[in-house]
This record gives sequence, structure tokens and C-alpha cells, in this order.
Amino acid sequence: MTKLLDRAITEVQKLSDAEQDAIAALILDRISDDEAWERSFARSQNQLAAMAQRAREQVRTGRSRDLGSRHP
Repeated sequence: MTKLLDRAITEVQKLSDAEQDAIAALILDRISDDEAWERSFARSQNQLAAMAQRAREQVRTGRSRDLGSRHP
């Protein structure tokens, strides 16, 4: 356990049971959200690659322009 997490837990232990439960729920929700994002991002790699390829093709054919380009 990191020193910061250890310090946070020490402080949380001073709170009421209800406050401890609220903080625990926030932490667990955050972990769950992060895990869901990672799964979603991992599943979308092929789709993101295809979108990037289409964008490069549009720039190459002049149907769009590179937003990073300095040319109007």
C-alpha cells in the first residue's frame, strides 16, 4: 500500500460509519468506471483504426484537410 493511501485510510477510519461507507462507495464506483472504460476502449480498437484510415484517405483525396495543417 502506498503511503498516501495508508494516510487516506487512517483519516477515513476517523469518520462515522456512514461517511466511511460513502467514501468506499465512491472509490468502488470509480474503480468500476475505470474498468468499464478500459474494456470499452479495448473493444473499439479496430473501429478506431478504421476511422483513422478513413480520415487519412479523405485528407489524401482532398475531401477533407488535415486539421493540424497550416495551409488553408
